[in-house]
Amino acid sequence: MENQEDIKQGPVLSPERQKELRALARRLGHRFKDLGLLDQALRHSSYAHERPEAGPSNEQLEFLGDAVLALTVSDLLLAFFPQSSEGELSRSRAALVNARQLAALARQLDLGPHLLLGRGEESQAGREKPSLLADALEAVLAACFLDGGLKAAEKITRLLFAPLLETQPRLSWQDFKTGLQEFTQARYRLSPSYHLLEESGPSHRRRFRVEVRLGPEPLAQGEGPSKKQAAQMAARLALERLAEGESGGGEL
Repeated sequence: MENQEDIKQGPVLSPERQKELRALARRLGHRFKDLGLLDQALRHSSYAHERPEAGPSNEQLEFLGDAVLALTVSDLLLAFFPQSSEGELSRSRAALVNARQLAALARQLDLGPHLLLGRGEESQAGREKPSLLADALEAVLAACFLDGGLKAAEKITRLLFAPLLETQPRLSWQDFKTGLQEFTQARYRLSPSYHLLEESGPSHRRRFRVEVRLGPEPLAQGEGPSKKQAAQMAARLALERLAEGESGGGEL
């Protein structure tokens, strides 16, 4: 029966908590064998710190979910765009898997009301914070992966991201500066900065060279007939470098 096999380990969940987690699981399209995994995915560190008896926070699941998301989104992009180059796929993944997009999907699933937060986060409208929502969504994906394997994770990734690919396959990915901003904020909690290195050529045919940096670290340089286009090119090249570094396991 459902009640007997929903929870295999971890803290005992109240009937009310089980009921709301089952409702969330139905929206995810996955029936959990261990409902405690879904509960942990929604348990913020502030809550776990105040109530250690409740079990561990979702931080480790978030770490795992980040990797599962990268894999399953990559597989989905290959299915949608089989003719795309590695660079195009990397940029598309970076544009899709960012904190703002993940937070929007978390709101779509109505994750906020299910989060377990400490008093401080609760008083500061933590249920609406994009970073908390994005982290929780990654943790939920990891919980599905641990409970049902890769197929379960792939199913949820398709449920969340396929509609985006079907309705706006390239629309929002051409703004590379926005994509780089979201990527670096999500991965490094830093925003890139742009610096004009050179302006050359006659007045009717100017050329600009712009360098984008993350902190003091130069990421890439771009050239173009305007500062805006040069910055876009620099951001595009920086995204490619960061995406290649991730796939190769390298550091910034």
